[in-house]
Amino acid sequence: MTLGALLDAAMRRRYEFNMTMNLGIVVSLITGVVLSAPFGEFDPNYAKIGTKLVLLVLLGGVLGMGSAKTRKGGDPVPVPVFWSAVALSVAAAGVAVLWT
Repeated sequence: MTLGALLDAAMRRRYEFNMTMNLGIVVSLITGVVLSAPFGEFDPNYAKIGTKLVLLVLLGGVLGMGSAKTRKGGDPVPVPVFWSAVALSVAAAGVAVLWT
């Protein structure tokens, strides 16, 4: 959800953070907690869960800083901050898909 909203903003060349991106962070956290709960014989991969949590916290921090800057001064999000959010979101998706 966050990655889709970021890519949509990038395609339109409107480097700003919106509520959909913040909602994506919350959805990622909730689904990550629910899916990492040990059910029966399942042995969770704690290193993967911890890595995803760190990426989620970093992404939330970047989105929070960018949103605060926009609210405070009305300025758009600096382009490097925007692309760092995209990179963190892609890294989180990569960890989810590629880490076995």
